[in-house]
Amino acid sequence: MSVVKSSLSESDLKVVGDALQGALVDLVDLALVAKQVHWNVVGPRFRSVHLQLDEVVDTARLHSDTVAERAAALGVTPDGRAATVASTSAIGKVPTGWIKDGDAVRILVDALGAVVTRMRERIDSTGDPDPVSQDVLIGLTADLEKHAWMFQAETG
Repeated sequence: MSVVKSSLSESDLKVVGDALQGALVDLVDLALVAKQVHWNVVGPRFRSVHLQLDEVVDTARLHSDTVAERAAALGVTPDGRAATVASTSAIGKVPTGWIKDGDAVRILVDALGAVVTRMRERIDSTGDPDPVSQDVLIGLTADLEKHAWMFQAETG
């Protein structure tokens, strides 16, 4: 039962709903991964990496809310439950224990790369069925690519 009725056709809603759900999962997991690394990073660049990780968390959380609310506005129920995130995210596992600053940077480069790749696929798939959702995805991808650039610059 859908309480909210979408102006999109069934087929367009399926494409857009899948894209928004996938984006939500990746953003929720990105926030969790960045926070986990943030708590466990050590090394000479601790402070700068620690603060940079919080910026990623803030970006992911802000955009996850926007994506979830866009889905809800279209009549698609967003699913950010832990089990859903764990089973469908593109981000790899984070090691346990302390994480050296260089390893922390590589973890984020990989995580952001995986998420950005999937976001670009979602941008492509949502252009025709819903340019509004595509615009949301374009904006958040630009922010993620900026973070990816900054972490990649850390690798020297």
